[in-house]
Amino acid sequence: MVAGHTWHGACFRVKASRSIVIAHDLAMVVLAWGLAFLARFNFEVPPDYALRGALHALPAVVLMQGLLLWRVGLYRGLWRFASLRDLWNIVRSAGMGALFISLALFIASRLEGVPRAVLILYPVFLILLLGAPRLFYRVMKDGALSLRHITGGTRVLIVGAGNSGETLLRDMLRDAQYLPVGFVDDRADLLRRRIHGVPVLGNMDDLPDLVARYRADLVVIAIPSASNAQMQRIVEICGRAACPFRTLPRLQDIVSGRLGLQEIRQVSIDDLLGRSVTRLDWAGLQDRLTGKTVLVTGGAGSIGSELCRQAARLGAGRLIVLEQNEHGLYQLERELRVAHPHLPCEFLLGDVCDEAAVEAVFSRCRPQVIFHAAAYKHVPIVELQVREGVRNNVLGTRTVALAAVRHNADTMVLISTDKAVRPSSAMGATKRMAELVCELANLTAETHFITVRFGNVLGSAGSVVPLFQEQIRSGGPVTVTHPEATRYFMTIPEAAQLILQAAALGRGGEIFVLEMGQPVNIAYLAEQMIRLSGHLPNEDIRIVFTGLRPGEKLHEELFNEDEALAPTAHGKVMQAVQAPVDVAAVQSVLRDLEAACARGAANEELLAHLRRAVPEFNTPEPGELATSGKVMPFKRGFS
Repeated sequence: MVAGHTWHGACFRVKASRSIVIAHDLAMVVLAWGLAFLARFNFEVPPDYALRGALHALPAVVLMQGLLLWRVGLYRGLWRFASLRDLWNIVRSAGMGALFISLALFIASRLEGVPRAVLILYPVFLILLLGAPRLFYRVMKDGALSLRHITGGTRVLIVGAGNSGETLLRDMLRDAQYLPVGFVDDRADLLRRRIHGVPVLGNMDDLPDLVARYRADLVVIAIPSASNAQMQRIVEICGRAACPFRTLPRLQDIVSGRLGLQEIRQVSIDDLLGRSVTRLDWAGLQDRLTGKTVLVTGGAGSIGSELCRQAARLGAGRLIVLEQNEHGLYQLERELRVAHPHLPCEFLLGDVCDEAAVEAVFSRCRPQVIFHAAAYKHVPIVELQVREGVRNNVLGTRTVALAAVRHNADTMVLISTDKAVRPSSAMGATKRMAELVCELANLTAETHFITVRFGNVLGSAGSVVPLFQEQIRSGGPVTVTHPEATRYFMTIPEAAQLILQAAALGRGGEIFVLEMGQPVNIAYLAEQMIRLSGHLPNEDIRIVFTGLRPGEKLHEELFNEDEALAPTAHGKVMQAVQAPVDVAAVQSVLRDLEAACARGAANEELLAHLRRAVPEFNTPEPGELATSGKVMPFKRGFS
């Protein structure tokens, strides 16, 4: 009821405002008609015949002119947003009004009592009387005569004097909360120019001085097309200016086409480390997924849940989610039931290590496409509990793969990691072993087994970004393992989309490597996140280097030295071409791993079995830096 009253109240206010505007305009029609007669007689009292002619014609003038003003759409807009289009509508309606009034009066009375000059003067007065109040009101609201310039508001410096900055400025001029004091732009030709009366004060390097000189309360970055490097520079300068800053969405995030005050948001780490727009083969993706029964294991995880969302959007005929995290499964079910109410979904609580549960799912649901995202991924945890890593990452993958073969699934996609390349950790070795399991299954099965390998995902559960955010909220310190450590990053949606793209490209047996861009220095990531929180690194919040943890590398890789990268039909998906798998060796290791897990073998025995199948697996000695190449000198930004 409250919402209903609010809606009806808003409608009433709109109708009341429109009625006032119509009444004003009709009064201006009467005034313009009278002024035209006065002007014709040099602003002296007109003779009696002219007064009678003016009064007799007035009802027809008001009726016809009012209908024309309505017909040209003058009352669809608001005075607050009056524009040249409204002025053109006034000119059109005044001109047509003079013509129609002349014709009507000529037919009715041969223009008796109405001098010809009145019909020329009338539209001129009408244009002035209708246009001037609208212009005055617009100027008042846009701020030229606004009280904001006396009482003040949030003083804003806008970075970027292009189209987006101009659009944002117009919104701010209409909003009493903001007072734009100037633009900052690196284009020399814009310096000292004015946009809607607001000056371009200087370039980006001048920003700290301009913030202090003009007492800016807020900096807004209005450059949606800015590259990562440009955003990094802007944020660094904003940090030196010690002023809060916000941004408009990136170009790839803009859907509505509007760039207004409601779109301003905090700068995120994605703005600094995000990548160019990923263009997908949507026809190929739909051909692979539309109408199919899709199973996602580990479906409530960061990548698994995004795969569920993307599969639902691409028209999957049925979605099956297998997940052992009860709360995560509940949250995902709530989200997808609302977003896709007509999509048949099943949300199943289960473990990929449970052969009976996996068999039951496959027997009843008959999935055609499987995305196997269920895995343990935290290097230090798996390093201490190798058995659990082997059970989940290796034997769990084998269980799902065998079920897919038994039930004639069309495709199974394994979600792998860059840590599987020349692994230095138990987790990486188990993921490499999972890749070998899928390669082995692909040799004899009709099911197409595809592996997709990529690096870290920004903001995924348990990743470094949420950890840094928590440490910053607590006031620090922010812990970084090593000043030279680097990692590859991509966003969750891009990772999921490229996994789907790889699935559409694959024909079975491939290991696809997603193009991850340049590796990011983790110390730099920590510094930027501290700046984005409004603090200064090592002044407000310290960065502490703790040393590499067991199994961690200094630098990650995406493919082995003996793997050749081959291009695919998609520029961001490469194929790692490698030597044929040693079937007998992998099968022997799988049997030994299963037996060792069954009797609860120690870590050392399990690691020894893994090394037989993954000879490049090398766990460094305590204190030794596990690097995947030469140590690079520490550089701010990207390596």
